[in-house]
Amino acid sequence: MDDLLVSPYPVIGVLLCLYFASKWVKARNSDLEAIPAIGYTSPLLSYITAYQRIFDSRSLFREGYEKYKGGLFRIAHLNNWTVVATSPQLVEDIRKAPDDVLSFDEAIIRGLQIEYTIGLETSTNPYHINIVRSQLTRSLTGLFPEIRDELVSGCLDLIPAKENEWVKVPAYATVMKIVARTSNRIFVGLPLCTRLYMNALNSAKLHLGRDPEWLKLNMDYTVDVIKGAQILSRFPEFMKPLIARVTNLEGSVRTGIKHLEPLIKERRHKLELYGDSWEDKPNDFLMWLMEEASGRDATVRSLTLRIMVINFAAIHTSSMSFTHVLYLLAAHPEYAQSLREEVESVVSVEGWTKAAIGKMHKVDSFIREATRINGLGLTTMDRWVKKPFTFSNGVTVPAGIMISAASQRIHHDDEFYPDGDTFNPFRFADKREESGESIKHQMISTANDFLTFGHGRHAWYPPRLLPGRFFATNELKCLLAHIVTAYDVKLEDGTSEVPPNIVIGGTIVPAPRANVMFRKRLTAATV
Repeated sequence: MDDLLVSPYPVIGVLLCLYFASKWVKARNSDLEAIPAIGYTSPLLSYITAYQRIFDSRSLFREGYEKYKGGLFRIAHLNNWTVVATSPQLVEDIRKAPDDVLSFDEAIIRGLQIEYTIGLETSTNPYHINIVRSQLTRSLTGLFPEIRDELVSGCLDLIPAKENEWVKVPAYATVMKIVARTSNRIFVGLPLCTRLYMNALNSAKLHLGRDPEWLKLNMDYTVDVIKGAQILSRFPEFMKPLIARVTNLEGSVRTGIKHLEPLIKERRHKLELYGDSWEDKPNDFLMWLMEEASGRDATVRSLTLRIMVINFAAIHTSSMSFTHVLYLLAAHPEYAQSLREEVESVVSVEGWTKAAIGKMHKVDSFIREATRINGLGLTTMDRWVKKPFTFSNGVTVPAGIMISAASQRIHHDDEFYPDGDTFNPFRFADKREESGESIKHQMISTANDFLTFGHGRHAWYPPRLLPGRFFATNELKCLLAHIVTAYDVKLEDGTSEVPPNIVIGGTIVPAPRANVMFRKRLTAATV
């Protein structure tokens, strides 16, 4: 009896019973009956489908698309239902809906479990959005030499390729490190990108960007946020504060403060000392944040958290996207020469500039097609229904439901993409040659049938994190252009089969442990 009085398990059991009972009552009064479902629909059995969705979501979404193409279907989640749109017209309905009806921000908060992973601070006051849209985008031309320099330096340090000799490189891990270094060159500046090489100058504490500890912290934080969100999404709301304590995300922020605090203090000292006369003032994201922040947003913790959240957004999407690109390039080395000729032709006239990258249509097309054929998830354009919403087909979705678009199935549908299951690297370059199509099919563009990064005003990165589509595009294109001119690549054992993706709960992850073979090119005149 005494054990029962002190044990939390009976209380948790009662709470779970009450929770499932409330779900049963809610299901009986659901307004979703008009929308067909995939899998079980009864209050308890639907949890079987919800768990199947975690480990076998690909087959569930394929079944839903094939049965209800052109319409809507619903699929159980552990805590609710998701309604999936399966046509470009329904995608347009989602895009046009006002934020107070279909909320992107609320979908991100719930999808990433931001309250328990990242924290709501960056969402409630997203002042960094205007910094990205104005200063980062406006500065890209001037920053491009630094972006390229860090990409090239990262490849030299992390890809030990030799002439006439193939070397094995872990693809995903290497790409993530290169992306992390390059992003931090722009986020915290070159001094923070050279700690590894500056110890002799006794300035290690101020140089982080290439520092293995700083990079590992941000890469681990990226993975931990995703893992934390996946775990938390499997528990009812009342249990999430307890489960969140198991994660070490707050510990990661404290470690980040130890890295960034000396630099922030040093910069503040120089701002006080020189003011507007500071001639060599850094031109990076951290400096822009420091100049814009005030009150609680100006604390070391707040600045550190925002830098880490920005790293999460940049590293996560760009690393996965380019790993898909690298696997396809290695599986199809026959396309490398065409890419190489384009790069060398453009660079011979324009040099390695942002303008040159903009003229590399085949490079752009290769990346866009790689993201079409793979994608980052089975669905995109997540929205949380805040008010009842009626689609153009007359179907109404009640409040308190998640809506998504079946992007992966749309991308593989022959109706929208002939031979949709086939990788055609220059598919979009050919389309751009058609009259009036030069802008529509470039990497930064979205459409109601190209949804890898969403569509409309909330496309690409979650705007409460980092809406830097132009930065990301230039980074990916520059990296591919450098690799095709500096290296030959192939898959292990000369196979042409791309390492299979892993799909977890709807998220598509490129094979995390596959290797790519690199060989330094004998002639790399433009590098």
